[in-house]
Amino acid sequence: MFWKRLISAVALIAILVVCLYFGGVVTGVAAAAVSFVGVYEMLRVYKLEKSSLGVVTYISTAIYYIVLIIGWMDISVIVMTVSLLVYLAIYVIRYPKYNDKQVMTAFLTFFYVSVMFSFVYLMRIMPNGGYLVVLIFLASSGNDTFAYLVGVKFGKHKMFPKLSPKKSVEGFIGGVAGATLLGMIFGYIYSRTVHPIYHSTILFGGACMIASIPAVIGDLAASAIKRNNDIKDFGNLIPGHGGIMDRIDSILFTAPIMYYVVTFVIRFASA
Repeated sequence: MFWKRLISAVALIAILVVCLYFGGVVTGVAAAAVSFVGVYEMLRVYKLEKSSLGVVTYISTAIYYIVLIIGWMDISVIVMTVSLLVYLAIYVIRYPKYNDKQVMTAFLTFFYVSVMFSFVYLMRIMPNGGYLVVLIFLASSGNDTFAYLVGVKFGKHKMFPKLSPKKSVEGFIGGVAGATLLGMIFGYIYSRTVHPIYHSTILFGGACMIASIPAVIGDLAASAIKRNNDIKDFGNLIPGHGGIMDRIDSILFTAPIMYYVVTFVIRFASA
C-alpha cells in the first residue's frame, strides 16, 4: 500500500507541475477535467450522476470553464445564475421526479467543485501566476503535512472526535504554523527573485496562515459527506488515494481564499 500511494503521489505531482507550468489553456483544460471528475464523484454519492440534474451540472461546468478560458470573466456569474434557473425549471417540469434536496445537491455540486476549483486556474493566469499559484498548495498540502507530523508526535486533545478522530488541536496549530512558515519562505524567495514586495515575508506568511484554516474545514467537510453517506472514499481513480475529491477537498476551500488574499496583498504592496 505504501509504495502504491508513493507512486501515485509522485505521478500526481508530476502531472500537476506540467499542467501549472504551461498555464493558459493547458491549465484551464486540466482544471476543467479535474472538476468534471470531481462533479461525477459527488453526484454518484447522491445517485444523480446519470440524471437530468447531473447532465445540467456537466454542461454548466463545461460552459463555465469555456467562459473563463476565453476571458469572459464577467459572464461567469451569469452562467451560475442561469444554471440555477435551469435546475429549478427541471424541478418544476419533471415534478415529482426530483425533490428539492436533489436540486440543491446538484447546484451545490456545481458550485462546490467546479466554481471553487476554478480559482486554481484564475490564480495561475494572474501576473506572475506561475509562482503565486504555488501558495495554494503550500497552504493546503503544507498544512496537511505539518498537522499530521505534529499531531502524531504531540496530539492529545481531539478536535472533532466524532467526525475525524485522528485530528487534534495540536495538529491543527502545527498545520497552520507550518503553512505560515512555508508562506514566509516563499515570500522571501519571491521578493528577491521574481518581484520585489515590501514586507513580503510577513504578507505571504499571513496569506498562507489565513488560507490554511479553510483547508482544514474543506477536509472535514469532505469527511462529513463521506460519513453521512457511509462511504470510505469518493472513488478509486487514484491507486492508494481514492478519488479526485479525496485529493482536492482542502484545495476547494483554500484556492478561493488564497486568490482574494493574494489579490489584496499585491494591491496593498503596490499602493
